[in-house]
Amino acid sequence: MAMILVGLGSNQRFCGASSQQVLGLAARALNQAAIIVAASRVFGAPAWPDPADPPFANAVVAVEWEGSPESLLKLLHRIEAAFGRRRGRRNAPRTLDLDLLAFHDVVCEPAGVGGVQLPHPRLHERDFVLAPICDIAPTWRHPRLGTTAQALLDALPEQTAEPLGPALLLTQRASL
Repeated sequence: MAMILVGLGSNQRFCGASSQQVLGLAARALNQAAIIVAASRVFGAPAWPDPADPPFANAVVAVEWEGSPESLLKLLHRIEAAFGRRRGRRNAPRTLDLDLLAFHDVVCEPAGVGGVQLPHPRLHERDFVLAPICDIAPTWRHPRLGTTAQALLDALPEQTAEPLGPALLLTQRASL
């Protein structure tokens, strides 16, 4: 099953919105330029690599996109910036993190600074990414590994991601 998958994460409030609400707002912003065809529940997970940081809210959406992977990544970075994302220390707490996880069956290494690497190089190691993917597409196959999302999740030695509730991202309401 080829699809475009985008990961959403947040562990800081933005304009009074909780991390979980930020994800719903970010999904609606993304849906203005790309068509969201499926959205996972929101999952909670400890911050990584420092579990002392605030925990993350995470989700995954499947989108339809007419442009290139590079143009989608630029859109994701613009949305992050609109939600107060400031790039600094790697893996630091952040208001919004949007990752291009997979773009159909494309496999590529980044060319230059800011280049796209597909699929996301660590998605198969992260339960907070795989659990939301399994929520919407458990039979999706990793383009490089050929393994389903469900098999990748089941193979992880530790799973800490937990659903935070049944509501889909696009049904959440929050005001800024």
